[in-house]
Amino acid sequence: MNQNTYIYNKRFQLESGLSLPGLEIAYHTYGALNRDKSNVIWVAHALTANSDVLDWWKGLFGENELFDPEDYFIVCANNLGSCYGTTGPLSINPDTNEPWFSYFPQITIRDMANTLHILRQHLGIEKIHTLIGGSQGGQIAQEWIIQNSGIAQNLILIATNAQHSPWGIAFNESQRLAIKADRTYFSNSVNGGEKGLQAARSIALLSYRNYHTYNSTQKNTDRNDINNHAASSYQRYQGEKLVKRFNAYSYVRLSEAMDSHQVARERAYSLETVLNEIDIPTLVIGVTSDVLFPLCEQQLLARYIKNAVYEEIDSFHGHDGFLIETKQIAERIDHFYKKAKKKI
Repeated sequence: MNQNTYIYNKRFQLESGLSLPGLEIAYHTYGALNRDKSNVIWVAHALTANSDVLDWWKGLFGENELFDPEDYFIVCANNLGSCYGTTGPLSINPDTNEPWFSYFPQITIRDMANTLHILRQHLGIEKIHTLIGGSQGGQIAQEWIIQNSGIAQNLILIATNAQHSPWGIAFNESQRLAIKADRTYFSNSVNGGEKGLQAARSIALLSYRNYHTYNSTQKNTDRNDINNHAASSYQRYQGEKLVKRFNAYSYVRLSEAMDSHQVARERAYSLETVLNEIDIPTLVIGVTSDVLFPLCEQQLLARYIKNAVYEEIDSFHGHDGFLIETKQIAERIDHFYKKAKKKI
């Protein structure tokens, strides 16, 4: 495993019309390129993840797993706007010599995809064997492929969509309202908005799981309890857990970026036509119990992307099933490769 940061010293143009004076892109690589450089697996990650994919996608990536560093050269870069090393709200604004905090400019999924393209060029990677992303990572992967059609041979999209839904935007806005209801958010300090972020995570979990998940895992063990509810303590715990590893200012910008996702925006064609321009073998996987990115969104992707194969995985865990049901996902991907005769 190699953990690196690429420093890009040119101005980076944002879709908003603003620009950043430069970029730092944090990334991990695992394994080694083979002789003809045909074994690259590139991972685009989800909202609060980092570039260490072997840590958070165990069962799919790692020793003796489907994507084994012994066989593949695996690349994962931290998303623009995050707090795990890539330029974001905690980075220093050279105009003030202070962190950007809430003044970090608005970013989009397309901006995130452009940072990956810069890193790919820096690494000298001409062809990606498979580009894979789930949730927000799947949104980024689509934009990258649409803008640069020749970079990958295979595309895998899991629990994602072609445009973020009003339902998803409503969840994200509710989380941002919770963060900004914490008045410390406007202090523009390292710990600003922490209580709000805890509340935002509690809201998010309701969309990541579902009624049946909570009814099974968070029932009170004592039927006589009147205020010591398992679900309440679980929500508090998960909120506290995120606060320890993430940042409110990054969360706001990243969730806004997700809301911006619409593959047809500022393009001359309809969403369906834009998707139809993706002409590489594509595997689209939906999670049956996902209420945040329901199956109809993956079915739409598979309907309009050329050469797309649609699969579903059964999961008790809702949207989070894309991170948890790695055995099922690995089976679907392996079948996809064998059918297309694309496995290395």
